[in-house]
Amino acid sequence: MASLKKRLSGTHVKIFDPRDPSTGSGGAEVLDPTIVKRNDQWWMYLAGQAHGYGATEVYSASLPPKAPLSAAGWKLTRDAGGELEPVAGRNLSGQWDSKGGRHCPSNMKGWDPRRAGWAERIYYAGAAENLWGPYTIGFLEWDGKQWMDQPKPAFIANEKWEHGSVYEPNLIYHDGKWKMWYVAGSNQEDYLVHGYAESEDGNTGWSKHKVFAPPEMKMFDFCVRQRGGVFNAIFARVWLGPGTPPHETGLWWCRGRTPSSELTDWSEPIQIMTAEDRGWHSGPWKPSFECDEEVGERTLVFFDGSYRTSDPGPFPFAFTLGCFEVDLLGGSLSNDQSE
Repeated sequence: MASLKKRLSGTHVKIFDPRDPSTGSGGAEVLDPTIVKRNDQWWMYLAGQAHGYGATEVYSASLPPKAPLSAAGWKLTRDAGGELEPVAGRNLSGQWDSKGGRHCPSNMKGWDPRRAGWAERIYYAGAAENLWGPYTIGFLEWDGKQWMDQPKPAFIANEKWEHGSVYEPNLIYHDGKWKMWYVAGSNQEDYLVHGYAESEDGNTGWSKHKVFAPPEMKMFDFCVRQRGGVFNAIFARVWLGPGTPPHETGLWWCRGRTPSSELTDWSEPIQIMTAEDRGWHSGPWKPSFECDEEVGERTLVFFDGSYRTSDPGPFPFAFTLGCFEVDLLGGSLSNDQSE
């Protein structure tokens, strides 16, 4: 997958910024978007901290009913007192996601043969003791009225190359299987390897964990969506080391005839966003994308970003959530002009 030297131009829109009151975040850092249309309304599920500390929760935001998919107009779900409202409690899951919180949600609907019915879930990485991991992967499940937590994770590290931690799940349901791409390793070790596994019910019986992308690629998220007969994927390549990030840091797009577990089966990628500092974000990660038929070929790529602050301490950064709008035509990106 040698990279092309072409990048796509598009519009960058800020959605939530804890230090920008106009975004409606109310000082909360909310990240890791996953986008889904439920009935006639677009929803976004996010992970974050309502007050900048403590275990992260999964929250939600939405557009008005019947509104087309857009980068603007998202409203966070709050309770009667104005506080961010988590989508689910921890009545069952506390032993594996309590102190370290819930991270990087991924919404998906698929068939569950155990109950002979469709299941809608929000997969996420949970940490029992520390925000920084180690992580396991589990899910919240919609019971028809509310999101329900689960007593144990659905997926844990079991290979030496995973270094005891699995996170950043991205799933699709295809050909009778729940198919998951995920990160293994840890940011602190500057060791990230991308894995793949699949299961018939998305909870048990996972296939042997296999390496999808090697650690030197520093792939972080591999989000897959089907449109017609083409599977599109947008993924991040991150830089955790000192100094200026290399040119390959940013977001990339590729496609395939099938949602293959082999990276070589996907097309040569095109870089759609660099690590350029744009003031409110740089070094994007955690892409999630959708295309609403009501807005033609316009594709909205939601992503995480960060910027440096003047705060004292070991972590002088603020996290933001944004959207990058580009055009897709016939399964390929229509504008290949350099930014």
